[in-house]
Amino acid sequence: MFQLAWRSLRQRTGAFVASFLAMFLGAAILMSFASMLDTAAGANVDSASKETLSNMGTIVGGWGLLLVVFAVTSTLTMAVRQRAAETALLKSVGATPAQIGRMIVGETLMLAVVATLAAAPVGALGGSALLGLLKDTDQVAGGVDFAFAGTAIGMGFGITIVASVLAALLTTRRATRVRVAAAANEAEVETGRMGRARTIGGWVTLTVAGSLAVTTATVMHGKGSDAMQSAGSASVFASIALALFSPWLIRRVTALIAGPLERRGVVGHLAVSNLRRRTNRLASALMPIILFVGIGTGTFYLVDIDNAAVAAEGIAKTNEQRNIETLNFVVVGMVVLFACILLINTLVATVTHRRREFAQARLAGATSRQVLGVVAVESAVLTVSGVVFGSLAGLATILPFNYARTDTALPDVAPWIWLGFAAVAAAVTLVAALGTARRNVRGQAIEAIAA
Repeated sequence: MFQLAWRSLRQRTGAFVASFLAMFLGAAILMSFASMLDTAAGANVDSASKETLSNMGTIVGGWGLLLVVFAVTSTLTMAVRQRAAETALLKSVGATPAQIGRMIVGETLMLAVVATLAAAPVGALGGSALLGLLKDTDQVAGGVDFAFAGTAIGMGFGITIVASVLAALLTTRRATRVRVAAAANEAEVETGRMGRARTIGGWVTLTVAGSLAVTTATVMHGKGSDAMQSAGSASVFASIALALFSPWLIRRVTALIAGPLERRGVVGHLAVSNLRRRTNRLASALMPIILFVGIGTGTFYLVDIDNAAVAAEGIAKTNEQRNIETLNFVVVGMVVLFACILLINTLVATVTHRRREFAQARLAGATSRQVLGVVAVESAVLTVSGVVFGSLAGLATILPFNYARTDTALPDVAPWIWLGFAAVAAAVTLVAALGTARRNVRGQAIEAIAA
């Protein structure tokens, strides 16, 4: 099976790019923040610097771990679903579910090892840059030396590899249990149904988000910037919850807009048909948009509200307040970068996989312009849906924190932060999807069918 996994990796390199990048970026992020723990353990590190470094390594590194597992599971699920027909073929020639599972796990293990090795130097550079940021903001003493040692390497390799293998095991369970006929049918039509584990995970994270929002508005009311500690996490959990529910959300959005779109001609009719038939793959692209908008707007408005409150009080920020603010900005920076790359990667992989579908549509009479129009409509639906649901997730931080900090129900903030995140999400989605689709409709349709 490992030999088959190696051959599969060599022959289907493009299909594994999304998973590889998720593992690579995840390992780099984990190593960057874990190196703060190595640095904190060094000689001549004062207690204040050690506390800051330890908080940065554990708190932000913990969020990094959560996002890594989430992203790797998402990309692996997408890759396995795109190979439903291949799985059916292997079963039809005698491969057992255990053999197929070992092949997928073998592929994942090889990817994880290579991705983590490649991420090590990037993680060291990221950790050094992070330490420089902490020194520039006077949160760590200038004489502290950077260290990249056992903790960073051990956490980077151990967590990335273990998380990737666990994600592969979870992903292969459903693929290997489906019968041959059902697997072949699933390669063409996706129901959008959510598994039990995903549904439970969505409700658990949504419950945690609600609990943090209520805690911020009640327990942390009137406690100043300290409320940021619970408020900042609320939008993260809310974003993850809505991202987990993305297949269900896609179905609800499609049902809502199907009528108006189908009345707009061939492009609208094909777009609705694809939204219904490709629910899971489109949901994979919706998830990073929700994370990007939800965590980004929640964190930036959190800091904006706090800065306005501090200015109104006429007092200077304490070192602890600056630490929390830096933590929030580092988290949102990490998430923004991670979500943007994951979004581009997912869209490129999803649209490229549809090359044969585009060719079949052209052979059936659709023009290249109509095919691109369908992709544009789908991308617009994804963007608007992601911005709407991401904004709702961001409110889990914004509204409770504003009430706890200013004792008012609605925040007095400008819309520019929200508009900025919405514009970036729209630009990234449209450019990635349409750019990839344009490349895949070039040439003769019959050649794409035969490829």
